[in-house]
Formats: sequence, C-alpha cells, structure tokens
Amino acid sequence: MSNEHKYVLGQSARAARRLELQDRHFAAPSEALLDALAVLPADRVVELGCGPGGLTKRIVKRLGATGRVTAVDASEGLLTEARKALAGAGNVSFVRADVAQPGAWLDGATVVLGRAILHHVPMAEFLLGRLKATLAPGTRIGFLEPDFRRPLIELSRAHAARPELAPLLTFAKAINDLYSAWRISGAVGASLAPAMRDAGFADVRHQWHPFATDADVLENMGLIYEEVRDTFASLNIISSQEIDEEQQKLAALAVGDLPAVWGLHLAVARL
Repeated sequence: MSNEHKYVLGQSARAARRLELQDRHFAAPSEALLDALAVLPADRVVELGCGPGGLTKRIVKRLGATGRVTAVDASEGLLTEARKALAGAGNVSFVRADVAQPGAWLDGATVVLGRAILHHVPMAEFLLGRLKATLAPGTRIGFLEPDFRRPLIELSRAHAARPELAPLLTFAKAINDLYSAWRISGAVGASLAPAMRDAGFADVRHQWHPFATDADVLENMGLIYEEVRDTFASLNIISSQEIDEEQQKLAALAVGDLPAVWGLHLAVARL
C-alpha cells in the first residue's frame, strides 16, 4: 500500500472537505478515544493516517510543552492540508509514509492511534501484529474504525415499512461492494477488540458508536459518491447517472428519524 491511490477513500486534497465534515460528526467518539487512551501532556503520540489534521488538532489540545505528535499519512495532498490546519503548532511533525509498514517514526511512541485508517489497509491484522512486535511494552494503542455492515439488519427492517429509505440501502450496498472489490474490510472494527485480546494485548476495551443519519451524515454520503464516482462506475457497482439520482434522493430525505447506516467501533489496549 505504498502508493496513495490505493486508498479507497481520502487519498487526495479533494477529499479534505469530506474529511472535515466527517470530523464534525466524529467529534464525540474522537474525544472518547483520547479519553480512553488517557493522553497526557508529555505523551509522544503517533497518529496513523492523519488526513487533513482533524484528529491531530484534538490531540494537540491535550499535549503540553513537552508533548509531541507525529502525524503520518500516505497522501501528500492531505498532509499539505494538515500542515495548514496545524500551522503554528510547534509540537507537530508530519511524515509521508505507508502506515502499513511501521518505520522509525514510531520510535519513542507512548501512544499510537488512528481514526478510520485500518479499514483502508488490506489484512489490517498484519499491521497490528507488526505494531505489537515493534512498540515498547506499556505503549497505549487505540483505533476508531467504521462499520458499514452492523447497521444493515435494522436498516433493512426499517425499509420494509418505509420504502422511502431505499437510497440508504443503495448507498450501504454500494459502499460494501466497493470495499469487497478492493479486498478491504468495511467492518474491521467489529473484530478488532477480540483479535487484540487473542494476540495478547492488555486492558482491551471496546465501545460501539452508531451515528444518527443526520444532515452531516447524508452530505457525507453524497461526497463519498462524488469522490469515488469513477471507481464505482469502473467496477460496475453503480453508474455515474445512477449516482446523480441517488445523490438527489439522499438530499431529499427528511432528517429526523432515519436509521443508522454506519457507526464507529472504538478499541483501545496496552502492549
């Protein structure tokens, strides 16, 4: 995964607006992740897959004069956005690297974390094994990972009584088909905590954060359609014309009591 185009989403500066929007509705679980990891003012934090710096800003607020965060991403476009977002923050350094291949940028880390990054890494469990072999004992580690499958039961049940929910099902199917085509997991977070326990991580904890399908989530879905429009069409998942139609249907949905289409798994542990 050394080339940035291999990331299914979020691989360019064009993705920054969607990721900015995403940071807003990730706010509560993001703070919950930092709380669960007990990020301290003097910590040396390594963030895997920093994107345009939304979570990085939250980390910086918890660090003191001696704390430091190293923000790692494969996309030079997103690193540029992150540098702009963190301009003036003297305790941040940025590294362009493939997070699936741990490097010297991990040296001295007391906390390693990532938000919505493992689902971009094929066989993400290999990365967790490499991290366990590389990081020092006592290092705290945690992730927030989306799940596009867990909500499907309730979504399908609700659709049976409410046909107007069809565009939510269409999106759910399209995003899961896309992940399958790229041989990555749309639900890696679901198995993360038990896999970490099995691998000998200590103090493993898990929380599930479903998202209400509000205006931000609907807009995010529309932006995902736009960002990977050509990929969807090339894989015969959904045509460009159909995407136009689905974007209009999503925009027309009345916000208020829409079922969740996705959520985040929070998993933290110690080495």
